[in-house]
Amino acid sequence: MNKINLNNRDYEVIDAKETITIPDCFVKDPNKIGRGHGEAKFYVGQTTDNTTLNFFDNFNTEINCVMKKEDLQKYLMDCENEYMHPDQEYRNKDTMPEIYAEHFTKVLELEDDYLYFNIYRVDVNPPRIYINSSSKAYDLIREISLPNISYLAILKLRDKNGKVLYYFRPFIEYNIEALNNIEIDTIEEDENITVSEKETIIKSRVGQGKYREKLLEECPFCPITMVNDERLLIASHIKPWIKSDNFEKTDPKNGFMFTPTYDKLFDRGFISFENDGTMLVSPWISPMNQKRLDIFDGKKVRSLPTEGREEYLFYHREFVFKK
Repeated sequence: MNKINLNNRDYEVIDAKETITIPDCFVKDPNKIGRGHGEAKFYVGQTTDNTTLNFFDNFNTEINCVMKKEDLQKYLMDCENEYMHPDQEYRNKDTMPEIYAEHFTKVLELEDDYLYFNIYRVDVNPPRIYINSSSKAYDLIREISLPNISYLAILKLRDKNGKVLYYFRPFIEYNIEALNNIEIDTIEEDENITVSEKETIIKSRVGQGKYREKLLEECPFCPITMVNDERLLIASHIKPWIKSDNFEKTDPKNGFMFTPTYDKLFDRGFISFENDGTMLVSPWISPMNQKRLDIFDGKKVRSLPTEGREEYLFYHREFVFKK
């Protein structure tokens, strides 16, 4: 059973809407790409999917929601590269760095650590289901979100008295390949790095060369599934490649060998590990999908080679793992 603590109150996670894309039509200037000023209603699903109405209890009662100031700060930090070096064609592309500073200051100056608000279902003909709110917290999501590459996740929580609360959190889903290509270009242009060093560093990005060989020597199988077919194993960085220095990029201690599903879970921060190999599972995966994936908090992965990887694992738990 997943538990989460908000504002010194314990809640049980009973369901999750994991990835609801934030479209351009929802965000406000100056983050927009297309025309118009944005609309406040937000598409969350359809009446035909048999899940959305159940998730919101058919909107029969008041929908109480909350966001954390800390999450908004983390979202903006994760968005920094896109604000500073925009990949999308925003209306205000040239001034996005200044816009970022304004948004970050606004979030930092929020007086409350927890932003409570209510939402309601918009009166739109089925099957599409929209929500809306007149709150400043909801409006803030529209203001700081980057369209198309961001998504909103919502946890449905229940406290010990049976009261339901919906926990909203924005995330960004970066084009990792584009980010890495920028980093690779920087490495290739660095005159202080030898040609052979550049080749080693760049190959480590895709789990090739000496980095993969050394990692396979230490961990010749996926410690979760025990699959040992090299063709099915991915050399996963613990501290993300894009965030690592040149030594960390090629250090085999900064990696594990995982099969593709667990590589994706680890890379996106949906699972992490304590130094003793105990698995940590993000609450931002629904309880049903956790069951399907056979992942749960406290699961012992006894074959996980953690020795010498403690600092990298600390970084992953603090800055990659979706708590």
